[in-house]
Amino acid sequence: MNMPDPQALASTWMSQFTDPSAWQSWMTMPALTPTANGHNPLAGMMKDFGAGIAPARLEALRGDYLTKVGQLWQDFMSGKPPVLHDKRFSGSAWTENPMSAFSAASYLLNSDFMLALADAVEAGPRERQKIRFAVQQMVDAMSPANFFATNPEAQKHLIDTKGESLTKGLTNMLADLQKGRISQSDESAFEVGRNVGTTPGQVVYENELFQLIQYTPTTPTVHKLPLLMIPPCINKFYILDLQPENSLVRYVVEQGNTVFMVSWRNPDRGLANISWDDYVEKGAIRALEVVNEISGQDKAHVFGFCVGGTIAATALAVLAARGRQPAASLSLLTTLLDFSDTGVLEVFVDEAQVALREQTLGSGGLMPGRDLATTFSALRPNDLVWNYVQQNYLKGKEPPAFDLLYWNADSTNLPGPMFCWYLRNTYLENKLKVPGALTVCGVPVDLGAIEAPTFIYGSREDHIVPWQAAFASMSLLNPKNPKANRFVLGASGHIAGVINPASKNKRSYWVNDKGGRGRGKNAAVTDETWMAGAEEHKGSWWPEWAKFLAQHGGEDIPAPASAGNSRYTPLEPAPGRYVKARAD
Repeated sequence: MNMPDPQALASTWMSQFTDPSAWQSWMTMPALTPTANGHNPLAGMMKDFGAGIAPARLEALRGDYLTKVGQLWQDFMSGKPPVLHDKRFSGSAWTENPMSAFSAASYLLNSDFMLALADAVEAGPRERQKIRFAVQQMVDAMSPANFFATNPEAQKHLIDTKGESLTKGLTNMLADLQKGRISQSDESAFEVGRNVGTTPGQVVYENELFQLIQYTPTTPTVHKLPLLMIPPCINKFYILDLQPENSLVRYVVEQGNTVFMVSWRNPDRGLANISWDDYVEKGAIRALEVVNEISGQDKAHVFGFCVGGTIAATALAVLAARGRQPAASLSLLTTLLDFSDTGVLEVFVDEAQVALREQTLGSGGLMPGRDLATTFSALRPNDLVWNYVQQNYLKGKEPPAFDLLYWNADSTNLPGPMFCWYLRNTYLENKLKVPGALTVCGVPVDLGAIEAPTFIYGSREDHIVPWQAAFASMSLLNPKNPKANRFVLGASGHIAGVINPASKNKRSYWVNDKGGRGRGKNAAVTDETWMAGAEEHKGSWWPEWAKFLAQHGGEDIPAPASAGNSRYTPLEPAPGRYVKARAD
């Protein structure tokens, strides 16, 4: 069944439901049936999906809602202030004004009711997730905090600043309209190569797809085997090398590793026909060849983060099919190889949407980085969209300087053929995990043919790569030697969980050195059994990875005196010019 685009639907509904009186249409019983043709957007979705809500369940939800509405109204009439358990309404201005407090409480009650309706829809898992996602987008957009007329904090700020906040807010909004995106950070505070992406090194190789950086050692000796880091091509590599105090690159250099980094080019029209095979052959495989030539070693540690991990693993499977095993180890951070569980991103991928992308981009073109950024912001709209609408526009404030959000706004384009291949063969059809189901670079790929000890990391609150999906790689890699695989679970999300500096000793991580508890003598360890036997440790997981690299890194040798070699001479200082090219 072809499903409508939830992002487009949510955008349409957002513009229709800014009027609080629109909530009333949700309380008419016929409007909640899948055959209704009124203005209720949930009813329209249910009709599109051929879904419905059981009458008994609907009546129970309606009865519960009316009871809570009645209680809220009684409290309001008696002067009893509502309790607002939501950070959007935590400011004192919301509770000082009874009407504002009642508005916020009514909104929260209505939101809960709408989401309960979405959860009650009788449909398949994918359809239910799409419905809930779209309803969540709508209720987030309808918050009274998002509109000046219903935001008492913004109104108070207007008075306190004698109107200056309104002028500044309009200026901020017009500036963002010109940029085509919402400002999430003070972008003037950062510059790649000046105060982010500053770990010293040299670009020692480049082709049309990437530059290869070799970082300057900081220890007199290094482990014999080098480390090649392959970041996601959907973002820029310097998320791994922000400022010195939170740079994973600087950390692994300081642990006595010779570190190389792939810096993907930000595609322009000249790269509009680049394929997935190109990213594997001309990207990851070529980078590994150069690292081997420069280091003089026939093996290297291979690291992949997010999509970079998918590319890295695919490249090693291609090389295995060619009879080569160049990886001393494989490290995968928040990476999908088994796409059975793709989290909330699943709402953006179905046959109709992928076919549309193939029709428009499959033969050439660019997937704009701005569109990708919008998609990812939609996954956390209150934090990444509406918070900045309230602060930047309604209150006229400038966003603070934040290196991670500066990086987040530094978008990259993707070549259409590569993007379409990736969507269909991984997210939609999940073929990468099946031995021989895909042919890449002219050979059938089998992830199980990669012979290398593997370090797999997942973030517990990751909404892009659920940690259970990252854990699924444990059963795909080294199937004949599962003890060669190690899984570490970190706290927080997709980015914050990874960028957790050892020096700050924040958060925590989990390991299970006993291997988990299977349900039978020969039962494989599942994510549930692994977690049941896992032990929590305070602080960063980075030292666990450093120990893994040292364990498989060979003997210590004198650190290289200079970057590159006679064939690959330094071209320019790190971070190079490719990473500085912007998509907007």
